[in-house]
Amino acid sequence: MEISDLNYICTSIGNLTGLPVRVYSDGLLSFFYSLVRLPKDPVLCCINNIMDITDHIGYYAADYFQYYGTVNAGGTRVVIGPSSHSIPVDQDLRELAFRIDVPPDMINDFISGMRSIARIPLENILQLLCTLNYILNGEKKTLRDISIYDREQEALSEEGSRSNAEALFGDSAVTQKPHNTYDLENMLMNMIRQGDSKTLREWLSSAPAVGGGKLSPNQLRQRKNIFIVTATLASRAAIRGGMHQEDAFVLSDAYIQKCELLEDQERITNLQYHMILDFTEQVESLHRGRRATKLVADVANYVKHHLSEPVFAEAIADELYMSRPYLSRKFKEESGMTLTDFILSEKIEEAKRLLRYTDKSHLAISVYLGFSSQSHFIRVFRKYTGMNPGEYRDAHID
Repeated sequence: MEISDLNYICTSIGNLTGLPVRVYSDGLLSFFYSLVRLPKDPVLCCINNIMDITDHIGYYAADYFQYYGTVNAGGTRVVIGPSSHSIPVDQDLRELAFRIDVPPDMINDFISGMRSIARIPLENILQLLCTLNYILNGEKKTLRDISIYDREQEALSEEGSRSNAEALFGDSAVTQKPHNTYDLENMLMNMIRQGDSKTLREWLSSAPAVGGGKLSPNQLRQRKNIFIVTATLASRAAIRGGMHQEDAFVLSDAYIQKCELLEDQERITNLQYHMILDFTEQVESLHRGRRATKLVADVANYVKHHLSEPVFAEAIADELYMSRPYLSRKFKEESGMTLTDFILSEKIEEAKRLLRYTDKSHLAISVYLGFSSQSHFIRVFRKYTGMNPGEYRDAHID
């Protein structure tokens, strides 16, 4: 096929779906089309992973529950996306912009553009890829023929989580009484509500098998149905633990969307294990050693959604319909720390994560987290960790 013809087809796909479309020739970008204006292409955060897909059709589940579809034909590759199952969270988009080096004065344009990208079910995108694959490779494939690529799942398998998960959700459950789950279910949901990931991990390492009742005569459908029930229960437990309601529902929907695309029971089991830990750790991050009160959770949720901005007590007070003096006093009473200390400690926790898992400079991290200057960032970091950012990064290089 002539490259001009392929570019025409990709432009038509972009107009039809509202998704960015790219053509790579021998690994180099040769064509890009997008209805929405993006200061920088979000695919930069995961293009190497997409390029590693060798099958003719595949997809890649990137961070923040965004996904890309790809068709590979010899030295030519078409990449479509990103899209997602739900509306992206601004804080996640700010972190994505940070990771791909969007200039600070263009971050709001990037967020606006990303929010304008159409949200299309992944099944629909994959069906479109099957059609494009037929045009490029002459193959008639269906969704069942498409390999699933999921970095998180592969990492979970490497860590040995499969054996732990099977102990809880394994096939041995079908030999148990159909509804022996009530007490264990309550125990599990309480761990999520309390954000007790340490106890959860210890319990999972030697957990008894759990029977979930018969929800479908088809084993794969049965496993997916149990996953959906678990996602629903876990999201409600997380909300009771202080997680923002919309965050919990978005996370639950995203996991269910992933589950529905899997055709392997072991991978569904792995994903379920990971989902439960994810909910638990998110609640844990809201408490982080503090007494779990509604006010503390509300403040923690606000700070979590505004980590990449200067966070002011007045703004939190307005959000919670309180006066600033009352908020500051009540927060100190309930959490044991001042509001300023809490905000800065949360920013430093995020800085530690970025220092460990990205190669961004100290200056870039300080700007991203809303510090007034790099020197201010370094002083605050040293106050809360006892070392400067460079020393911390050196101490945590694998």
